[in-house]
Amino acid sequence: MTCKLWSSWMLFGSLAVSVAACGGDKPSAAAPDGAQADESAPSAEGADAPAAAEAEAEGEAEGGLPTKCHKGSDPCVPPPKFVQGLCSDTYTAVALHLFAPSAPWAKAYLKGKVKAWNASGGVSDNESWLEFDEEVVLLKKRGGPQGIQVSGAEGGYDALRWDGSCVTLEASEVTLSAPPRPKAAKVEWRFLDGATQDALRANEKITDAYRARRQECKGAVSGDVSKKCVVADEALSQAIVDHVRKGGALGTPERMP
Repeated sequence: MTCKLWSSWMLFGSLAVSVAACGGDKPSAAAPDGAQADESAPSAEGADAPAAAEAEAEGEAEGGLPTKCHKGSDPCVPPPKFVQGLCSDTYTAVALHLFAPSAPWAKAYLKGKVKAWNASGGVSDNESWLEFDEEVVLLKKRGGPQGIQVSGAEGGYDALRWDGSCVTLEASEVTLSAPPRPKAAKVEWRFLDGATQDALRANEKITDAYRARRQECKGAVSGDVSKKCVVADEALSQAIVDHVRKGGALGTPERMP
């Protein structure tokens, strides 16, 4: 018996690394006798101060991941600048950190099956569906005097799925009360960077699930595969989700918004 295994498409931005070669410092020209240096020009340290102050206010941790709720947000959501970058592409490894129990972000759960879409215009898998009881992290509240109305009087939210994609949901489509067994969008192993994969494989259950998937799927990621491959693929994703929900180590993402 065979079936189709289709992986949600993900768009990844190009990752460019630039290396600057720096020579020796050139001696600065001495000011003429009696002349004073221009004290009106901002120093490099002063120019960086606003950015540093903003990062401190939002609780930005080393590596670029925020740790504090955006000021005045209710429910607790990450800083808007971080959310904008997060939803401009798909960051699967970063998503795992945002779902970790130590993260302060508010979570919501689907009341029913909903088609995925992104009202902010960022990357989203518009061919997929969110399932009943699926868990998402809230990123932005929409609607109200200061927000953008989605549809209906209640407004809604921009939210993050376990697979790293962003979606827009109406308030009536979600609840903040966790169900007994929350579901998760499938986490694709191949979309996790090397450092994250290494950290996850320190978990014996994830390593076993990874080996079982590799044996059953023979390297396939889509197309005609066996039922056993589909089951093994889903088991690996669930092992990762269970690890994250228990507060397991995730390493540091190699690719950030």
